[in-house]
Amino acid sequence: MFATHRQNEILRLVRTQETCTIADLASTFGVSDETIRRDLKPLVAEGLLVKVHGGIMLPAQLDEPPFRRRMVDQREAKRAIAARVAEQVCDGDSLMLDGGTTCVHIAHALESHARLTVVTNSAEIARLLAPRNDNRVLMAGGELRADDASAVGDSALAFFRQFHVRHAIVSVTAIDAKGRFMDAQPADAALARVAFSQAEHRIVAADHTKFGHSALVHVFSAEDLDMLVTDVAPAAGLAKVLAAAGVGVLCASPASGERADENV
Repeated sequence: MFATHRQNEILRLVRTQETCTIADLASTFGVSDETIRRDLKPLVAEGLLVKVHGGIMLPAQLDEPPFRRRMVDQREAKRAIAARVAEQVCDGDSLMLDGGTTCVHIAHALESHARLTVVTNSAEIARLLAPRNDNRVLMAGGELRADDASAVGDSALAFFRQFHVRHAIVSVTAIDAKGRFMDAQPADAALARVAFSQAEHRIVAADHTKFGHSALVHVFSAEDLDMLVTDVAPAAGLAKVLAAAGVGVLCASPASGERADENV
């Protein structure tokens, strides 16, 4: 396929799929990531496409809600993390999932599981898992946040406190070098704490971009979780803190091309 033909097809795919990653496009056309990057450069330069962290989208889509854009950020890493988290869940298990984008990817990875009991505050996660394989989904009420369609507030917290589950799986905004897990939103931090208090096995799902940063709210410390699932092994200092706290670390490698996307 000639480059100009491939560029036209890339534009068509982005218009159809709304967002695409370098890895997705390279796989679709059977070419290297570098070839796709060369194809994209003139399209970006002409303003036909816009590079965002982790993907390509149409210029008009920059006005989309932040949640949609976060679904694209580190998408391949989040998918890899989601697959590893799904391996920890058995058919018939009970679990809590928060409304973060990583947990939405986890919900996708759980679509082949059966007879799950899922407690969530996310309308998107409920939509994905409720119709499948005899699952039972329990959806928290409360104030529905416009950005991500997640219920927050005292009603959501009280709802979560009713249940005891096998797994609580939450996402965070940042993990600093001292092993402090943080979030940007107090409501999300409060929900994560409650979920962990109601679970036998406590999992944080976070990609490598969360390491070495801080955020507004301290959610919990390393001693408060059982497992961190990520895409890249933490640096030595953080790894030592996690090991001392008895936290298991599972690393999942994203599909090739995720890190290269940053060079487009």
